[in-house]
Amino acid sequence: MRFQDAAKDARAVVYAGIQADPLVARAASLLAEADPAQRVLARAVMNGETTDAEAWRITFPTLFAGERDAPDGPSEADRARSEAILACALEVADRGDEIRNQVRGAIVEAVTERLLATRAGAAAVRRERRILFDGVRAEIHPYDVTVERAGAAEAYDCKWGARGINADVLDQLDDARTHAVDEDERLTVALVVFDARLSCEVRLARQTGRTEGIGLVTLESLDDLGARR
Repeated sequence: MRFQDAAKDARAVVYAGIQADPLVARAASLLAEADPAQRVLARAVMNGETTDAEAWRITFPTLFAGERDAPDGPSEADRARSEAILACALEVADRGDEIRNQVRGAIVEAVTERLLATRAGAAAVRRERRILFDGVRAEIHPYDVTVERAGAAEAYDCKWGARGINADVLDQLDDARTHAVDEDERLTVALVVFDARLSCEVRLARQTGRTEGIGLVTLESLDDLGARR
């Protein structure tokens, strides 16, 4: 089993520009340090239903309540982080539909990369990599994020929402896991979905692809990516 950079085709070149957008890095930095409620706020705002900041503060009162309104509410630092997340998410929401979709996907990948790096080390975490096996035709599409360590490799496919889960994605992850077993290699494979676990489980139940052996990381469990195994 070995890893290889993805081909520099037109799609990769365009998407590299999206990944390099400073907004993506800023959002990823904030969300990697966010708590679950703040991540739910970010997801709701980035869906683009409204760019009215005050409306979102009213929708998520526990994140923005001041000491006068809620003595046991969030600390000043937490409120400041929530405000920064709101401002960043509003910038994403203000993009056009097509660009917004690409930016959101890049943000999920960047958050995944940052969290994995806290556990595996930045040098081991790579983006847009293919996994090659002897005698097996390589997949055209690369894996979004990989951890490349001898005897403890990992491959992740990142999605903004549960609707991004489909049979092709599941088959690609299952194939990689199966081929690794055939070569007596250890490879952890998982989906990272910036959505509620229940939504993901409902979506998975409707798929025909194999799910056995494929991990699932959702809004509620993102921090597990950085936890020691």
